[in-house]
Amino acid sequence: MKILHVVQGYSPAIGGTERFVQKLSEQLARQYGDEVTVFTTNAAKNCEVFWLQSEPTLPVGIEKINGVTVRRFPIFNKLGHVRHQLSKLADKVNLPFKDWFRALFNGPLVFDMTHEIANFKAEVIMASSFPFLHMHYALRGGQRSHTPVILCGALHVTDTWSFERPMLYQAIQQADGYIAHSTFERAYLIGRGMPASKIEAIGVGLDLAQFANADGAALRQTYGWGNAPVIAFVGQLTKRKGIHLLLAAMSHVWPTYPAAKLLLAGAPGTYMSQLAQTIAELKTKWGNNSIVLINNFSEQDKANIFAASDMLVFPSQEESFGIVFLEAWACRKPVIGLRVGAIPAVVTEGVDGWVVEPDNEAALAQTICQAIANPSQRAQLGEAGYHKVQQRYTWEIVAGKFREVYRRMAKSF
Repeated sequence: MKILHVVQGYSPAIGGTERFVQKLSEQLARQYGDEVTVFTTNAAKNCEVFWLQSEPTLPVGIEKINGVTVRRFPIFNKLGHVRHQLSKLADKVNLPFKDWFRALFNGPLVFDMTHEIANFKAEVIMASSFPFLHMHYALRGGQRSHTPVILCGALHVTDTWSFERPMLYQAIQQADGYIAHSTFERAYLIGRGMPASKIEAIGVGLDLAQFANADGAALRQTYGWGNAPVIAFVGQLTKRKGIHLLLAAMSHVWPTYPAAKLLLAGAPGTYMSQLAQTIAELKTKWGNNSIVLINNFSEQDKANIFAASDMLVFPSQEESFGIVFLEAWACRKPVIGLRVGAIPAVVTEGVDGWVVEPDNEAALAQTICQAIANPSQRAQLGEAGYHKVQQRYTWEIVAGKFREVYRRMAKSF
């Protein structure tokens, strides 16, 4: 098949959707010999570059990466402060089309992407993810060229400022198909009046081989952890991922388990200065070796981080799925998430992890303490998580399901 994927960023840009589209594209090219092209922006790190000129960018142009043709478009990221103020003003006075003011702030503003999508000869177009404007570029481009458009929205329904936008749900209604990351997302859209017949719930994928040789011994030795319990957070080091809640919870864990270590691993962002200050204060109280911060690590390092840990705690309230849970399970580690949004549809309470109430640091601390106190239960839950990945979420399985939707959609046009 000739497939066009449209996404806000692509490797080496960082983010769950960026990684997801990269892996899906490469798997389709490798497993089926499909001709996969990706239209994306020249973001070098993350989406903050869409409104911050201080963030780095990549060269504009076309390159071949692991069998996938990647075309990076230049973004317009000037007037970010003005765009932000206009979006806030539109909200404050409740202007009509205030959601478009939010969208113009978020971006990415890519002036020729719709035209180029319309001129690209593909059998099917898939775009991911909302709330960014490239989703609308893909839809308009596909409508102009009479090419089926499938949206994979990755909705973070608790983030109302970003996702409670009429324009977003109008786009979903107009799309030819929709792929949800979870049964929760599918049910949510059906509840908002979207036709059930055009929504598939598939999920994201993982390469188990990448984690097969993970070894945490060297990391434990490097930091002098010995047999101490290690609680890991792996993800973007931003406030919206719930790091502040985890740090608050650890202040309740350390009095009971003073030897426990907190490992924060992820890419830094604008939240780093505030995070660094909080970490320094906690280290002063609980010991310099109580918290370890690791930035900008390789994929193999990531596997070793999970292997060195006893559990993953990921207290984000804004996940459409949470691929980090799969990564922890690939290393047979149990996970702790929040009972919000899609998380309970991914993590099965008491089977492969725990889910706790959001914004409740005491409940999170209690669950962490329970996990520390029960190594046999941790092992049981981690093993169950591994088998869940094996049966549902390998890239071979996920790519096959995506391709079947693509094939069916292309055949119907």
